[in-house]
Amino acid sequence: MYYSIRHLTKFLYDKPVSESMMETRMHPRSDQNQRCLTFHLSVSPRCRVFSYRDHLANHVHHFDIPGQHGQLVIVAESLVDMQAPVLVPASLTPAAWSELDAMVEVGDYWEMLFPSEFTAPTSALDELAKHLGVERTDDPLLCLHELNQQIYDYFDYVPKSTKVDSPIDVALTSRTGVCQDFAHIMITLVRSKLRIPCRYVSGYLFHEDRSDRSSESATHAWVEALIPGYGWVGFDPTNSLLAGERHIRTAIGRDYSDVPPTHGIFRGRAKSQLSVAVRVTPSIGTPSLDQELPVPEDWSILVEKAQALPEQPPTPTRQQQMAQQQQ
Repeated sequence: MYYSIRHLTKFLYDKPVSESMMETRMHPRSDQNQRCLTFHLSVSPRCRVFSYRDHLANHVHHFDIPGQHGQLVIVAESLVDMQAPVLVPASLTPAAWSELDAMVEVGDYWEMLFPSEFTAPTSALDELAKHLGVERTDDPLLCLHELNQQIYDYFDYVPKSTKVDSPIDVALTSRTGVCQDFAHIMITLVRSKLRIPCRYVSGYLFHEDRSDRSSESATHAWVEALIPGYGWVGFDPTNSLLAGERHIRTAIGRDYSDVPPTHGIFRGRAKSQLSVAVRVTPSIGTPSLDQELPVPEDWSILVEKAQALPEQPPTPTRQQQMAQQQQ
């Protein structure tokens, strides 16, 4: 299956800012069962965009806009070829625990085993682990299948019930959250209670029907755990799914702080308003690699080009982080 992806981000400032510096992680990966055929990043105001690969082979684009501007618009366009993943069974044999421990002992998985910024165990998480009975029983794969379903059943999906930098205790206390929260909670349980290497995945989900709880107009997040004989297997606790042909991966990391779609600072005394829109469209047959994606009509107000701004007297500078939550 081929998917065309358009991801638009707009920062609107109530006063002109003098400079914006930004990193993006919107370029789909080419590994496992997916291949990114084309990728294009447009920025307004226009600027030169640079790129590099981080230590986990994620594509990172970065740019600097030094002139005064009242808004920043970023449009990422991708064409991805997705193949059906390897079929994962419901369970393994109990000997899989020993196989897993042997893999961890000889491999370099420490980053995905120890706590990170958003995956540090808390007393509230310990209480949830006791309530759900999260411990090493049966086999690793069966434990992960059960935990994936338990998180789906225990929490309500409520958009904007948490913030981009909310610790896991916010969702644990209210029993509500979004995909970012559910991924962090599952990763923390898997690492601390099951001692299985587990990592955060940022990307997109194609919504083929209305049964998915996550938002189809935003980026998505899920987890991958290391399984003997199968490598990194994806679990989507927001929708109680195994990650499959509809899950398009852009970046992997310890948690959200490693892989935000956008992350940057600006200079100026201004408040920013963030707008995000995502559109994932399947293609039947092989699409043209040089096709231009039409701009959806309901995005017209978002892609309005930045207007020239009058010169402003110098103002004290202030830096502010800008990021978008994964729904």
